[in-house]
Amino acid sequence: MAELQSPPVETPGLPDYLLDPNAVLRDDSASWRHGKAPDYTNTRKVFDETKTKNHTAASLPSLVENLVKNWEIEASFKTSIQDWRTIDHANYTFSVNGGPPQSAEHMLRVGTYNAILPSSEYYSPENSDFASSHKTFKRMMPTFAWEVLEVYSGPPVASFKWRHWGVMKNDYIGFNDKDEKVTVKAHGRTVDIQGLAVARVNEKVQLQAVEIWFDPLEMFRQIAPDGVVNKVPRQRNEDQLGGEEAVDEEEVTATHEEMSSIAAGECPFMNKE
Repeated sequence: MAELQSPPVETPGLPDYLLDPNAVLRDDSASWRHGKAPDYTNTRKVFDETKTKNHTAASLPSLVENLVKNWEIEASFKTSIQDWRTIDHANYTFSVNGGPPQSAEHMLRVGTYNAILPSSEYYSPENSDFASSHKTFKRMMPTFAWEVLEVYSGPPVASFKWRHWGVMKNDYIGFNDKDEKVTVKAHGRTVDIQGLAVARVNEKVQLQAVEIWFDPLEMFRQIAPDGVVNKVPRQRNEDQLGGEEAVDEEEVTATHEEMSSIAAGECPFMNKE
C-alpha cells in the first residue's frame, strides 16, 4: 500500500472515509444512537479555526486524520457494529497504553470515554455509564476537536502523533474511583492533550488494531490547574448525571475519544472531535 504515501488529489479507488472526515455521517441506513446522524458542524468549525496543521488533501496525514475521525463517529454514535465501515470486523481490537485489547463490542457497551480513561480521583468508568460519561465531558467542553500532528509511518501500520483540544466552558461534574461526585469550576481556557497512536489496517484500509498512548491524567491536570476540586459523597438517589436525553448529538473523541485498565498512565479521544 505504498501508493497511499503520496496519492493524487483525485483518488477514486480509496474509500470515502479516507477522503472526507464526514463520510459516515451520510450513512442514512445505519442505526444511529439518537435516531439520526449527529451534527458535527460546531466541532468542525472549531477545528478549522484553531487547528495547528493544514494537511494537503489526500496526503498521508490527511488520510489518517479522516480515517480516525470517521471511526470516532461510528464508535460514538452507530449502535450496530455491523454498520461500522472503518473497521475490519473479524480482526479489530483497541488498546490504551499497552493495556489488554478491547473489542468493538466493549467500546459500544461502555462508550468511548470509558474505554479510554482509567479510574482516578477525578473520574471512574466503573461509576459512569455510556450516557453519563458523554454528558460529563460534552457539558464541560461543547466541542472537542482532534487533529493529526505528524505521521511517522504509513500503511499497513500507521504511527502518528495526535492532538485533542477544547475550551472548558462549563463546570466539570463526574464521579471518581471512590464514587464521590467531583466538581471543578470552569476556567474558560483551552484544554489541550496530545498522544501517540499505532494503527494497523487491512487492504481496504480498515482498522484492525488500534493502540493509543497518552497521559490520561493530563486532561484533569489542565481542568483543575490549581488543584481546586470539590468532592462530596454521591447521594443514594443521585443517578449518573440524569439519563440519556440531555446528551448532545455532536461528537465527543475523543477522539476521541475514547482508557480502562491502564490507571497508571492512560491518556482521550478519543470523543469528540
